[in-house]
Amino acid sequence: MSYTELVISVTPPSEETNSILIAQLSELGFESFMEDDKGFRAYIKSQKDFSAEQAIDSLFLPEGVSINFEVNSIADKNWNEVWESNFEPILVDDKCLVRASFHTNCPSAEYEIVIDPKMAFGTGHHQTTHLMINALLNTDVAGLTVLDMGCGTGVLAILAEMRGAAKVVAIDNDEWAYRNALENVAENRCTKIDVLLGDAALLADKKFDLIIANINLNILLNDLSVYKSSLNPNGKLFMSGILRSDVNTLIQASQKIGLKHLETNFRNDWAMVSFSN
Repeated sequence: MSYTELVISVTPPSEETNSILIAQLSELGFESFMEDDKGFRAYIKSQKDFSAEQAIDSLFLPEGVSINFEVNSIADKNWNEVWESNFEPILVDDKCLVRASFHTNCPSAEYEIVIDPKMAFGTGHHQTTHLMINALLNTDVAGLTVLDMGCGTGVLAILAEMRGAAKVVAIDNDEWAYRNALENVAENRCTKIDVLLGDAALLADKKFDLIIANINLNILLNDLSVYKSSLNPNGKLFMSGILRSDVNTLIQASQKIGLKHLETNFRNDWAMVSFSN
């Protein structure tokens, strides 16, 4: 499977602008993003009816911002080279190191996760993955059953097992992400994670103490009632993949079906909201 790469240069460069545009592109089906000092790169599965020009024209630009873009075709065989040239190790809260297998001389950390991301989203570099890692580091998951919904690389599922979860189910509806999560689970010698290919329909007969869903606002809202019904009594739900401006919408929808809002955390323009059943 090939992917289309959209290289976007932002003037003036701004992490805030990147976040706004990335959120909009994720709603259009773009799956992975890599930021740089000029803007970012966005990736979507190649398809006959895709028009980069239409995607760009649909974007809302903040006042005073302009963008330039170019379009490239990325074949599967080239993807590892793309990641290796852009993926740097990260350390979250001085406790969790996320690195690739080719990284050396990294700082030591309590939790060290090896991720070779390929086309799957979730290296820890994006603000929302960072927020979710932080939430897991500050949550006692020992002995819990955990769901990682929209697992991408599986980084959050892997951390949940390292933190003592009794059982973890990791689900993604993208076959590439599914295969990559399987590889990363094996690489980190995890034994309590089941990786499944599919969507919220797989949750019909499953119950969890903790559900983490780092996706996007539309999918979160669509599957919210399924998440609630899949939570054990007093279970917790962590959701991210949303901007600050989306928080009230998500809180109101969650409270409407009986979830209790616990807290909201921010990292730049992105948010993570937690609830209890």
